[in-house]
Amino acid sequence: MLYQNYEMAHAAISPMRMALRAGRQILKNPANPISYAPVTPGVLAGYEVLERMTRRYDKPEFGLLSTQSDGEEIMIEEEIVFRKPFCQLKHFRRVTNNPKRLADPKLLIVAPMSGHWATLLRGTVEAMLPEQDVYITDWRDARTVHLKEGPFDLNDYVDYVIEFLRLIGPNTHVMAVCQPGVPVMMAVALMAAENHPCQPASMTLMGSPIDSRLSPTVPNKLAMERPLSWFEHNLVTHVPLPARGFMRRVYPGFLQLSGFMHMNLNRHIDAHRNFFANLVRGDGDSAQAHREFYDEYLSVMDLTAEFYLMTVHEVFQKQSLAKGEALHRGRLVRPGEIRKTALLTVEGEFDDISGIGQTQAAHDLCANIPASKKMDYVQAGVGHYGVFNGRKWKSEIAPRIREFIRTHPIAD
Repeated sequence: MLYQNYEMAHAAISPMRMALRAGRQILKNPANPISYAPVTPGVLAGYEVLERMTRRYDKPEFGLLSTQSDGEEIMIEEEIVFRKPFCQLKHFRRVTNNPKRLADPKLLIVAPMSGHWATLLRGTVEAMLPEQDVYITDWRDARTVHLKEGPFDLNDYVDYVIEFLRLIGPNTHVMAVCQPGVPVMMAVALMAAENHPCQPASMTLMGSPIDSRLSPTVPNKLAMERPLSWFEHNLVTHVPLPARGFMRRVYPGFLQLSGFMHMNLNRHIDAHRNFFANLVRGDGDSAQAHREFYDEYLSVMDLTAEFYLMTVHEVFQKQSLAKGEALHRGRLVRPGEIRKTALLTVEGEFDDISGIGQTQAAHDLCANIPASKKMDYVQAGVGHYGVFNGRKWKSEIAPRIREFIRTHPIAD
């Protein structure tokens, strides 16, 4: 009933949202004398804040039309190169005949399946496009996947990563942002154990919970303090009609978003208060920056219940990979098998999702990667989001990743 009640609440307030939008248009009309009244900017600001707080946000677009490389503007074409029931592999094809750019390394960015769309990594993709041929996992909203497509769990996630690496080909570089760190390391370890020709040349793990016992954060502690049954009974529900995924068991995106926002509730309240003030005084640039951030942040997707519960159990409660106990379809995963793939870990000093040391733990697990092919970097002054987006990502972190990829061009 939880999901159904949420849908009913949205439907119930839709007339109010329509009235707010209509009211804004009327008050903004220069032919309306009231539009010049001193109180009108405050009323318009209130209307917009309230309407934005109660709307449903659709999946955003990447909107990456071009990139600059060596002074040359290169057009970008987004293309879907492979489709799976729960994910599509997206390629940002650079339209160029420049031999240097055509020889650039291939990079698979594995986006988190944690409630937000892959477009949350727009800034990540944008920073890598000048020197890499970029692909990304564009995960689908579980509420749109028909029940006939079957379940999707952590094992399936690992299978998808392996399949995409095989499709892209040998010496692809892989980057895992946050949650995918564990399944990506599992996939690379499984490929290494087979000496697969498509095992990646390098693996970059960013803000990933490889060992959530280290510097535990609020989400880590919550996962440890409550039994798995609590998560299943309180956070898992069925997709209601008329969604295509009707009756699929999911962890709804709106619940995930609620949890994220409550972790920094005062910050979000201040942001909306400042947004109102900027609208009243006509600070259009600041108001637009707020819109762009929250258009992305408030756009969420559902996760399959089996993937969510298995991730909570294996990654945050049992720490299976960190303890050497992770299984993939009954097969023991051994990170020590990884020898040919270079390893880079990136953490944020103030990360409140994956604490300091959780990603660094990958170095101890991958004990057979030569020291010359390992690198760890902690970015000062950033939280979780700043590890893969924002000013310091562009100026400090991304250049180091690009250099690491250049330094380790092949899996050897």
